[in-house]
Amino acid sequence: MDKIINVPFGYLLDWLYQFTTNYGLALILFAVIVQLVLLPITAKSKRSMMKMSRISPRLQEIKEKYANDQQKQTEAIQKLYKEENVSMTGGCLWSFVPLLILIPLYAVIREPITYMLHETVENANKIVEVVQKGLPDLFTGQNSFYGQLIAAPHIQKFADAIREAGIAVSDRTLNGLNFMFLGIDLGAVPSFTNLTFTWARIGSLLIPILSAGSQVVSMLVSQRMNNSVVTDKNGIYDKETAKKSQANKSNKVMLWMMPLMSLWIGFSVPAALSLYWFIGGVIRLVEDVILTKHYRKIYDAEDAERLKKHMEQEALEAEKERIRAEKRAANPDGITENTSKKKLQKQQQREEEAAKAAAAKEYAAKKGETVEKPEEKQTMSGVADRPHCKGRAYDPNRYSSQATEE
Repeated sequence: MDKIINVPFGYLLDWLYQFTTNYGLALILFAVIVQLVLLPITAKSKRSMMKMSRISPRLQEIKEKYANDQQKQTEAIQKLYKEENVSMTGGCLWSFVPLLILIPLYAVIREPITYMLHETVENANKIVEVVQKGLPDLFTGQNSFYGQLIAAPHIQKFADAIREAGIAVSDRTLNGLNFMFLGIDLGAVPSFTNLTFTWARIGSLLIPILSAGSQVVSMLVSQRMNNSVVTDKNGIYDKETAKKSQANKSNKVMLWMMPLMSLWIGFSVPAALSLYWFIGGVIRLVEDVILTKHYRKIYDAEDAERLKKHMEQEALEAEKERIRAEKRAANPDGITENTSKKKLQKQQQREEEAAKAAAAKEYAAKKGETVEKPEEKQTMSGVADRPHCKGRAYDPNRYSSQATEE
């Protein structure tokens, strides 16, 4: 896996070095290209993190609602993730993918004889041994781990010794690499020992300091931008939840821990690695700002729609409450009549029949006629109070005296 990543990127760094004839400039362009290659993965990671930040108020609400029921809490959280299309592990996974690529890339910078000069690992180790014999002070302590990076700019000085050692290398390898950039030796490890006020010394110290500082700025900007999309279920920005979110608590720890680690590493490795890390951090900061603005437009549109629906619902509820208040004011005693549609129709029918009967009686009286009383409609059971109780075995005389005598 390392070879699949390192070899092509090694050729890329070599080509950039030959094109610019400056290792520092080639390293800067290399860092930019690497971050652009990782941009699709970075975008997925950023989107996932912003979604998690965005729904944090609703997550907090669920946790408070089901504080004593872990199962319901988990089900409600899973439902929310599904509705918002948020992966429970996607953000973390996409954050780790760039690391799986970036970590092997350090070997491209750490081992320039292998990946830039394209020598075998065996030949590279032999070259380092020859240079180490001539300059033992450069390979003390942890510096031995970066043997190729330290030896590469000194190969030309020991070209004869390398030939005498019988190491079969190309003429280009014997010319070595020039690691000077703006008067700073990128192959040297920054150190406070024997500090002299020269630009080469000061510049090598500034690179790891700038690298750590850029991380602080990057994390502050990222945290603020992620918090800007924290909204509740109605699409309203929730500042308090944004401050209390778990991500903010984690970021406060990382805000100081990561830069301090970067600073410590920066003074333990050659300046080339710190420069690469510094430029990569600046590019990631620019990408973070651009991606945040892009996704904020999408989320702002969603929040605006959500807020619109919330306001429409509030207006509807307010109108219903107004109507209820008017009814309460018109009927303070709370007396209500049965106003079902079926009973109203029957009542209206009875009133119409009574009006017709009264009109017919009045008309007959004027003509001197008598109006026969209409025959009352017999119920099925013969019992006025129980008109529909007749069945197959119905016998109206079952409990009469005649039935008893029989």
